[in-house]
Amino acid sequence: MENGTNREGMILVSFLFKRRKEAETRILFVTDMHGSEGVWRKFLNASAMLKVDWAICGGDLTGKMLVPIVKRKDGKYSYYHLKKTHVVEESEIEKAMKEIRGIGYYPYLTDEDEYEEMVKDPKKVEEVFQEVMASTLKKWFDLIPEKLPESTRVVVCPGNDDRPVIDEVVNSHKHVINGEGKIVEIDDSHEMVSCGWVNPSPWKTSREEEEDKLEERLEKYISQVKNVENAIFNFHAPPYQSKLDEAPLLDKDLNPVIQSGRVIMVPVGSKAVRKMIEKYQPFLGLHGHIHESAGCMKIGKTYCVNPGSEYAEGILRAFLIEFKGNKISKLQRIEG
Repeated sequence: MENGTNREGMILVSFLFKRRKEAETRILFVTDMHGSEGVWRKFLNASAMLKVDWAICGGDLTGKMLVPIVKRKDGKYSYYHLKKTHVVEESEIEKAMKEIRGIGYYPYLTDEDEYEEMVKDPKKVEEVFQEVMASTLKKWFDLIPEKLPESTRVVVCPGNDDRPVIDEVVNSHKHVINGEGKIVEIDDSHEMVSCGWVNPSPWKTSREEEEDKLEERLEKYISQVKNVENAIFNFHAPPYQSKLDEAPLLDKDLNPVIQSGRVIMVPVGSKAVRKMIEKYQPFLGLHGHIHESAGCMKIGKTYCVNPGSEYAEGILRAFLIEFKGNKISKLQRIEG
């Protein structure tokens, strides 16, 4: 294991390390940004700095909450954020919006009349939320040519928390590839197949299905792969009982169960994903979804990774992976 800090302040933790050879393929894999613009920018900056061939975001791009910033009749602005009501001057708006975006929420400038309409009509809130979500994601993608060289290609795969409305943004943007259900040729030897759907969770999110349905979906996707032994499975759900899928046990009110002063953790990953990895033994598994279970492990001959997520703290968590043929020369966890 090798530890170091580069000039950008990133902590590098290396599990496997060898000198990079010219013909090797280099990817940076992240997941679960949940609307944090700071993490997205760090992802692009790290991809450029590390000179990767592929920058891959494995799911859950979008945020979970809209924060209306309401212009009052006295010219000041008020908003409720992190359990506190804030009142700011117009000159402080940009700073407030940056702070809100930094933890994955969406600031929305409005007036008292529209705000009252939103309070009375949940459909109006949903309409505004989806508009802001889509426009924000487009702005993120617009940053790609500013931050990355043309040689670096970007793949995103909407995850279970990403609503269907964003698919059009991903599909239509010229600087990203929507990986869902597609075969992406990473290099001459490796294809990547992606799936953002997951097994059922207590949260009942947009892209969940029962394990048998998920297995059918994965089999359909995998059937398009020419050489499955060299394939990369970019599946948002981690494999069941892999140590990459441990999350807090929840009670009936969805609160963590605590015993003897510690949170009880249980495996919540997908049995269908586990079955596909054991059955096909792909070259590499890229996973996310469970923020608490960052790590790397092997299922048979398949290396599986989950970078984890600390999006609310603005921390980038990623894996830098280099390989040539059927050999991985570097599997390096990055935080910053």
